[in-house]
Amino acid sequence: MDARRLPAHHGALWLLAGFALFRRHPPMMTALTFGYLLTVIVVNLIPKIGPFVLPLLLPALTVMLANGCRAVEQGKSFSSEVIGATISAQRVGLARLGGLHLLGSSLLVIGASFLGDPVKLNDGISPEELVALSTDLAILLVLASPLLMAFWFAPLLTAWDGVGAGKSLFFSFVASWRNWKAFSMYGVVLILVGAVIPGVILIIAGQISQSLLTVLNTALRMLLIFVLAPTMVASVYLSYRDVFAAPPPPSETDE
Repeated sequence: MDARRLPAHHGALWLLAGFALFRRHPPMMTALTFGYLLTVIVVNLIPKIGPFVLPLLLPALTVMLANGCRAVEQGKSFSSEVIGATISAQRVGLARLGGLHLLGSSLLVIGASFLGDPVKLNDGISPEELVALSTDLAILLVLASPLLMAFWFAPLLTAWDGVGAGKSLFFSFVASWRNWKAFSMYGVVLILVGAVIPGVILIIAGQISQSLLTVLNTALRMLLIFVLAPTMVASVYLSYRDVFAAPPPPSETDE
């Protein structure tokens, strides 16, 4: 597989294009996103086996999300055939990806268990505890990065391009590494939009009025849930399309 090497600003463009895709059909993108989140929550809550079953299902769920995003981009309506396209044909490869995801997640949990005891936020955090918490989070991010890079493109490479599980993980990792600048920009913009800017707005609102703070807090939460989440879902699909696939032809709705 030939992965394109994109400039840094493409990381921001993925989110902008994701928002544009969300605007094309907000109800469908919202339903797609919440269907995914609800499935993740329900499966994870299954007693004893839920946390083990979820990683096995994530590759197929990721493909369903991407199938839905592609349908919105091409102006198609949702159907079980559209959402489940190629999953049955590539079920063996996706199942192997799920097993590898479970293995990788388990190793990550084991690695995280060697970090310090979690800080209890409701008891207040001293400067020393804050430094320790920041260090642990940084270490956890470093540990999780290879797993995230390997699985970012892998489900779509397997489902859409017929690449075997092991090779798809390799190609995904290499593609993510080649585009580290774009992914770094993606992460920076996501943090700014999802945390820094809302935090600054709430701080300013709190200095002005408590009632204003309450209203803005509710409004920002709604925006993050109903706008940013579907935008992020779309951006994952768009990043694959930009790195591995040629842009699709314009749909009938664009003419």
